[in-house]
Amino acid sequence: MYEASDLRKGLKIMIDGEPYIITEFQFSKPGKGQALYRCKLKNMITGLTMDRTYRSGDKFEPANLEEKRMQYLYNDGDGYHFMDLKNYEQVTLSEDQVGDARNFLKDNMEVDILFFNENVPISIALPNFVELEVTKSDPGVRGDTATGATKPATLETGYTVQVPLFIEEGEVLKIDTRTGQYVERVKK
Repeated sequence: MYEASDLRKGLKIMIDGEPYIITEFQFSKPGKGQALYRCKLKNMITGLTMDRTYRSGDKFEPANLEEKRMQYLYNDGDGYHFMDLKNYEQVTLSEDQVGDARNFLKDNMEVDILFFNENVPISIALPNFVELEVTKSDPGVRGDTATGATKPATLETGYTVQVPLFIEEGEVLKIDTRTGQYVERVKK
């Protein structure tokens, strides 16, 4: 059990039978009375946010969350399919659950999936960097190099990223999945 004094940004707690994460936290101690803990909470299943204020005596149950290492298999009309590497069970996540991670998913990529109550997938966590091949990139215009210019390049997943003018089709790039930006060329 958590107490109100344990509350902090990033803590995952149960409220009304659903998991919430604290996205903002503020502590205040008025001159008289109990300390107040103001929190902005985000429902980890629906994504809805709410503001709540708690007093120093309030107690909270920890969220029943588990992270599993899984392998991305494929995407079809039903969603994105992943396989547990330990017991080979498959799980399907909707496009909303996958979110922007779909721009960086490659077949057989290993990712971490967060589960609620051991069987309800909530979210996906990618590695910080992925290596993707450039499938389409226009040639750079000669003379533009002095300004540090960039051009758009389409990667094997369909994602478009701004890259330096010297990048050509067929090259493999290192992409930061947190920002979606080009990091460097990968020598193969």
